[in-house]
Amino acid sequence: MAERRERPYHAALLLTVAGILGVLLPFLLIKTGVIDPYTAHIITMGGVYAIMAMSVNMIVGITGQLSLGQAGFLAIGAYSCIFFNLDMGLPLPLAAVCGIILTTCAGFLIGFPVLKLSGDYLAIVTLGFGEIIRVVFINLKPLTGGPNGRQFTTIMVLNGELAFVVVVTILIIVLALLQNFLRSTYGRAIMACREDEIAANSCGINIFRYKMMGFVVASFIAGLGGCLYAMVVGFVKPDIAQFLRSIDFLIYVVLGGMGSMTGSILAAFVLTYLQEFLRFLQDYRLLIYPLILIFIMLFRPQGLLGTKEFSFVRTWARIREWRRRSASAAGTGKGGANG
Repeated sequence: MAERRERPYHAALLLTVAGILGVLLPFLLIKTGVIDPYTAHIITMGGVYAIMAMSVNMIVGITGQLSLGQAGFLAIGAYSCIFFNLDMGLPLPLAAVCGIILTTCAGFLIGFPVLKLSGDYLAIVTLGFGEIIRVVFINLKPLTGGPNGRQFTTIMVLNGELAFVVVVTILIIVLALLQNFLRSTYGRAIMACREDEIAANSCGINIFRYKMMGFVVASFIAGLGGCLYAMVVGFVKPDIAQFLRSIDFLIYVVLGGMGSMTGSILAAFVLTYLQEFLRFLQDYRLLIYPLILIFIMLFRPQGLLGTKEFSFVRTWARIREWRRRSASAAGTGKGGANG
């Protein structure tokens, strides 16, 4: 009984230590110059794209709905952060909060008519909404700068080790909160709707309500990613809402595993860095994405992690179990030798 009571404490302590090390170790490498500023920026952008991959995975992998318009919510979050900071004069953190809230409200308004559809129809409609958002931002020149975009001019743009610490810290917090949400009653109801809507409805689960909940949570995460994108890059164009950007986020999810948040994060970091590492190939590097997807679909169609989540707690438990068995085997061997 005492061992069971200690487990939650050890799990929380282990996750806290792992999260702190995940932020501090790369920070020290950047600070000491082991990781150059260019590589640090690529890793930071990988963190932003990982947040967007979690947003797409929340809809595609968890809710079971194919959405092709998440880049539109990225653009709403980014432009909202700039608007509330430059035009409304709000401090940067408060401007980011307002931008996230506005993106979440936009997700609710768009999701209300869209989620009455499913399958290919849902994908087409969300694609249309993403293009509408892009065209609207192109024509709102006083607020968005038109096709030329808009730049942060009067605020402190995150850069260097500060940007990395902020992005990775938020990434870890969002991952922890999202995994706890998925283990809750609401998360399990959303996944029940994904598996079988008829069975879930027969159990008293409101299908539309929980689909909407998953869509709004995904919009919230996308708004957060948009605010971080604007802070790190410092320049936003309407092109970030284009269809191909949504496809990039979907690739992260497919490669990492639909339903696995840690898999999506891993794929986002790997593909972001790989794209820059292969830049010496010039335009030929664009062939890498299709080849990777072809190999993944042929040899591991479920993605890198499938629906599994990497767990520090389970990994630590397996290490302790392995050490215990090794010590037990060593003790048995000595006892047999003495006998």
